Amino acid sequence: MFGNVRTWGTIGKRQIARCKSLLESRDFSTGLQGPAPPSKSSFSQLPLSKAPPNLEKAIYADCKSGDQKDRTQITTLPNGLRVASENKFGQFCTIGVIIESGSRFEVAYPSGVSHFLEKLAFNGSSEFSDKDKILMTLEKHGGICDCLGSRDTFIYASSADRRGYDTVVQILGDTVLRPTLESHEILAASQYITFELENLMTRPEQESILVDMIHAAAYKDNTLGLPKICPAENVGKITRDVIISYLHSHYTPSRMVVAGVGIEHDKLVESVQKHFVDKPPMWGTGTPKIKVDDSLAQYTGGLIKEECKIPLHLGPSNLPELAHVVIGLEGCSHTDPDFIAMCVLGVMMGGGGSFSAGGPGKGMYTRLYTNVLNRYHWMFSATAYNQTYSDTGLFYIHASAPPSNVSNIVDVLTNEMSAMAGDVDEEELRRAKTQLQSMILMNLEARPVLFEDIARQVIATGKRKLPAEFIKEIENITADDIRRIAVRLLRSQPSVAARGDIRNMPSLHDIQAGLTDKQPTNRTRKLSLFS
Repeated sequence: MFGNVRTWGTIGKRQIARCKSLLESRDFSTGLQGPAPPSKSSFSQLPLSKAPPNLEKAIYADCKSGDQKDRTQITTLPNGLRVASENKFGQFCTIGVIIESGSRFEVAYPSGVSHFLEKLAFNGSSEFSDKDKILMTLEKHGGICDCLGSRDTFIYASSADRRGYDTVVQILGDTVLRPTLESHEILAASQYITFELENLMTRPEQESILVDMIHAAAYKDNTLGLPKICPAENVGKITRDVIISYLHSHYTPSRMVVAGVGIEHDKLVESVQKHFVDKPPMWGTGTPKIKVDDSLAQYTGGLIKEECKIPLHLGPSNLPELAHVVIGLEGCSHTDPDFIAMCVLGVMMGGGGSFSAGGPGKGMYTRLYTNVLNRYHWMFSATAYNQTYSDTGLFYIHASAPPSNVSNIVDVLTNEMSAMAGDVDEEELRRAKTQLQSMILMNLEARPVLFEDIARQVIATGKRKLPAEFIKEIENITADDIRRIAVRLLRSQPSVAARGDIRNMPSLHDIQAGLTDKQPTNRTRKLSLFS
């Protein structure tokens, strides 16, 4: 093999010589084969001040903000189903269905129905015998599918070649309205959820558990306080009849929006009419026996804690045992006038883990980094979250540290939350506003994110605000707005969730006193390793 190196080198030289001869016999100035042009008029010597000859005139895309082709179009069908779309250049499209459904509506059912529906999505239907048939059909169009359930919405979506849009809509219609829900599918879903619950108890990551806990503390026994994760005792209670009853009540046309990105609006409307309206759902068209619970969320505040041993990472990671504390305050809904200011405050607080990497774009200059993670070596993580819903919101900070520092976690968090109503540095406000604006614009470049933005806005408000409007509103936020909403937050009863070895956890009364008694401090916010 290695003895033929010289032979292969000789062949390579011959090929290069042949290619050179062919290139010299082509006239690049005219695009026609012929004798090689003189060296003075070769293609490489064309002046940059003039366009090359014989080139077709370029046709540029019209990206003006007033171009109606790129605006979100919305059509309401006679049965109340809304169809929204935005056509974008490209070969692929994203189409999906968003439904006003989720764990907050499960008051008349065993909690966990939405969790089951996540596992049952894209299984057998009237047209497709099982999940494999659906996946194989999507693969013919280079497609993928997924679903996502939250506390107030449920999303089914698929991305595929735009030429297969009708097949995608057919699969979505069958999955949403005509699932078979065979006994073996429900059994598999219950086994998967049981495994998932066991896995949650053996992992050091506590985010999903704590999110349920802080919502349960903030909205005790109502709406958003109902668990998103199916409780272990409810796994055997959720039967086929329970699921069909829930679908019959909540999966109605008036509670749905079909949205698409990268597809012509008229084609999408026609396909939705065929697969969502003309074909009846598997539960029929009669009146549901159980009414939908549309009651408003009632913020209560309170404390929920669970003393337990948090599992450590497997292997010799040398990570310490951690205790987790979450402190929350009542925020605002996404239709509230203070919604944008609350989002800016959330970005300004920022945070993350003590081992996070990155520069200013990763939030390393946010308050929870500069004032918490860079000042207290024992603080493992501290992150601010701003959850918004149609009628309320929840602003909270999740922090973790070794159990011996539980009391210190509470002291640091209450101090930072009180300081939100103090002075706001113009530089940190400018940075937070710019970061939020860039996050919006960069995320919306992805079709699935754009689809979700359209779907969520239309189902919540019946229309879609363009990114330019949000950018302008963010730009108008002032330091006074931040202080005002911080005062609004601090007036609410705190919600607290804690898990782990929390024997030194202060009482709810002490936490409330810490939030109200501490005066906002006017600290110099500089990145410092020695403070």
